Amino acid sequence: MTGLVVYLAGPGKSNEHENPHVVAGHESIVFAAPAGELSHEDAIALAGELDTARVVFGTEVSVTSRRKMNAAIDDGVPRSVALADATSDQNVWHCSLSLSPEEGELSDEKWATIAADFMKEMDFDNADSPRAPARWVAIRHGKTTAGGDHIHIAASAVREDGTKVNTFNDFKRAQAACNTLEHRYGLDVLQSREQQLGGRGTKPAEQGRADRAHLPETGRDVLERRVRAAATASKTEAEFVRRLRGSGVLVRPRFTKGTTDTVEGYSVALRPNQGEGPVAPVWYGGGKLSKDLTLPRLRSEWDTSTEESANAVDEWTAAKTGNPAKRSGPEAVVADPKLLARAAKDLERWNDYLTSIPVTDRAQWARAAGRTSGVFAAWSAKVETRPGPLAHASKQLARAAQLPAYQRAAKPAGVVSAGGAALIVMACKPGLDATTGYVLLLRQLMKATEAIAAASRAAGDAAYAHDLEVVTRERLSAVHARLEAAQSPSMTQTSAIVGDRDAHVASESSGYTAAELADAEEAAHVAETMRPAQTSRNQIEDPNGGLNRVAHPKAPHRSRDGKGGR
Repeated sequence: MTGLVVYLAGPGKSNEHENPHVVAGHESIVFAAPAGELSHEDAIALAGELDTARVVFGTEVSVTSRRKMNAAIDDGVPRSVALADATSDQNVWHCSLSLSPEEGELSDEKWATIAADFMKEMDFDNADSPRAPARWVAIRHGKTTAGGDHIHIAASAVREDGTKVNTFNDFKRAQAACNTLEHRYGLDVLQSREQQLGGRGTKPAEQGRADRAHLPETGRDVLERRVRAAATASKTEAEFVRRLRGSGVLVRPRFTKGTTDTVEGYSVALRPNQGEGPVAPVWYGGGKLSKDLTLPRLRSEWDTSTEESANAVDEWTAAKTGNPAKRSGPEAVVADPKLLARAAKDLERWNDYLTSIPVTDRAQWARAAGRTSGVFAAWSAKVETRPGPLAHASKQLARAAQLPAYQRAAKPAGVVSAGGAALIVMACKPGLDATTGYVLLLRQLMKATEAIAAASRAAGDAAYAHDLEVVTRERLSAVHARLEAAQSPSMTQTSAIVGDRDAHVASESSGYTAAELADAEEAAHVAETMRPAQTSRNQIEDPNGGLNRVAHPKAPHRSRDGKGGR
C-alpha cells in the first residue's frame, strides 16, 4: 500500500504529476488526509491509515491465477510449486477513472461524487450494504500523458471488521459501474462497452516487455494478428495449425480432460529471442487475444467434417509434441501473383454481401469486421516486416468483431467469407508483377472498411466510425497512391515509393539493401515500401471517450487510460 500511495503522491516517472491531492475517500481517510498538496510524509501516513484493518486483524488476501498454474503444470512443474508461483498477495486494490481529452476537466467536487458512487457500486463503501466498508482514497495528480483528466483510487481489500472485499470479476463489474456513472453524470458514453464491443487493453507487463526489447508493439498484438491471418486464410482446422506453426508461433492444444482426441481450446506464444537467454514463452489463449479468436468461434468458418476433425487432432498432437506437421496443404503453395485479381473479385462479391446486411444485425457486422480484419492481417503478414498501415487497419477493424459468444453470427450458407482473398494474398510472392493486383485488392478492402464504418455510424457508434474513416482516408489512401505509382517498373519510381511523403526516408530505412534495390524482382516487395505508421506508446489504443477503469494490483507504476483498456 505504501509504495502505491507514495507513487500517486510523488512526482511520477517523468515529473508528470502535478499538485497531487486527495479528492475523496472513506470517512476516516478524509478526516485524516491533509488539505492541499500531499508530501512524501503525508503519503506514508495515508497508506498507514488505509492499511489499518489488515494490520489490526491480520487478514491477508491472496489470489491464485489458475491459468498460470495450469500452464505451469502442463509444462511439467510440480503442482505444489506451480500453485505457489501462481499465488500472489492482493491486499491492495488500485484503479484509475479517466476521461478522454475532449471531455475537458471536472471539478474536485464532481470527481469526489463520482469516486464515492463508483466505490459504492463496487461494494467497497456502501452504506446500504450490511457489509462493513473498506478504506479507500481517491487522489488527483493532473492529466494523463494523453491529456485526459483522471483520478486514481487506492483501496484496502480488507474491510473494517477484518473480512475480505469480494473482488471477483472486478474488471467487468467496474466497467458496468463506469457505464452507469457515464449516464448518470452526462459523460461521454463508451460505445464499445455500451454495446459489449471492443478488445482487451494492454497490460503494463506486456508493454514493458515490448519496451525493453525496443519493439513497436506487444507480443500479444503480434500473436493476435498472426492468429487472425491464419484463421481467415484457412479452410480447415488442420491448415490453421500448420499456418500458425509456419509463421513461427508456438502452438499448444487444450484437450478435453481425460481425452487425447478432443481439442476444446488452444494457446499460442512467440518464440523467445535467442539473445534473451532462458526466458519462458508467454502463452495466450485464443479468447485472451480476442473474443472472436476462440476455437469454437473459429470452427464456425471451417470445414468440420469427421475426416477434417481427425486431421486437426493429428496436427494439434504434432504441435504439442514438437513433431513436424503430419501433412501439407494450401499453406505450402506459392501462387501466381495474377491470382490477386481473383482475390479482388472475391472481395467485390464480399462487398456486395455487406450491402445486404441490415444495420441492426450487429452479429453479422461483427463477423464482417473480423473477416475483413483477417484479410488485412494476412496481407500484413506477407509484406510488412514491421506493423504498418495494413496491420493498423486490421487492428481497428478487429475492435468491431468483439461480440460476446452468445451474440455471435453463424456463417451464412452460400455466402463468400473473404477467406479466399486472404489465402491468395498469403500464397502470392510480393513483386512488381503483383502491384496491379494489390491495387485492385486494396480498393475493395477500402470499400469494405467504408461499409463497416457506415454501419457503425448508423448504429450510433460515431467515434468508432470516425476511426475507421481515418484509416481509409489517410493511411490506406496513401498506400493506394504509392501502389499505383509502383506499377511502373522503373527504379526511379520504385525509389519514390520507398520514400515517404516528406521525402526523407532513404532506402535503408525501408529495409532494403542495395543489392535488393538493384534486383528487379526482389525490388518488387512493394508493400514493404509502405512506411510503417509512427505510433507512440500512448496511441496504441485510441482514447475515444468514456469513463475508463484501469486496475493494476501491485503495479502502481503504470496505468492505461485508453479505450477498452483495463
